[in-house]
Amino acid sequence: MKAAPAMPEAAGLEASACGDFYSRQHAQPFVHEDETGKSLHFTLGELQSRMLRHRPWDLAVDYTRTMMGFLLFQPVPAHIGMIGLGGGSLAKFCYRQLPASQMTVLEINPHVLALRREFQVPDDDARFQVIAADGALFLQTETPDFDVLLVDGFDHEGQPAALCSQGFYDDCFAALSTDGVLVVNLHYEHPDYPVLVERIRRSYSGNAVEVIAAEKSNSLVFASRGKPISPRHMSLTHSLAGLHEEAARLQLKAELGRVLWEMKNLDQESP
Repeated sequence: MKAAPAMPEAAGLEASACGDFYSRQHAQPFVHEDETGKSLHFTLGELQSRMLRHRPWDLAVDYTRTMMGFLLFQPVPAHIGMIGLGGGSLAKFCYRQLPASQMTVLEINPHVLALRREFQVPDDDARFQVIAADGALFLQTETPDFDVLLVDGFDHEGQPAALCSQGFYDDCFAALSTDGVLVVNLHYEHPDYPVLVERIRRSYSGNAVEVIAAEKSNSLVFASRGKPISPRHMSLTHSLAGLHEEAARLQLKAELGRVLWEMKNLDQESP
């Protein structure tokens, strides 16, 4: 994969000043700590991420467990792409539990990146890389080949327009391998939710399915570049088998079973 595009420098500014200018374009999150863990917020009313003290790599927020439904499509993905680091819940879980997978995480907000150690996100190594980059621009200018692409990019105003345009979803399609799968986290109650789902469906020729998270404020849209989505092509046992720890399999078993159940009446089932 090519290197991430360099951050443009402003003419006449020192590099440090340019960095300060760039930082001011992004909202600064804050960390709330309690007896059991810590959470990442842009506002008090919106939780971005949650980390438990005793198991910092676990998925403490329900929608992140739903996003792991990609295992029903790709039990052992060679390359996972993520747009949006946040508190690193999905990144940490996948890094620990899917040791055969390469991971590339894209995060645009320097203030979020500055909290990487606070939330115990692993250091970069041969198979894990966090890149300071605009995820939408990265897909336009680079040539990734993701087996799984997770889109969970939000700021203090919600989901940025650049991460939910028709062109962006088209670029997500192009960034996937032949049987690759896209998972997009959307606010279920947002007034534009139906429009965004329809855009995803259009980019994937209708080969997409919505699964509402258990808490019901989030909806996860799964879209496949490969064969039609069908529960008949999926195995819960096979999907969980590649996870490194039995504790991870136990944590995800009920939720992946629910995702599979939600897909049972899909119109796309092949004969």
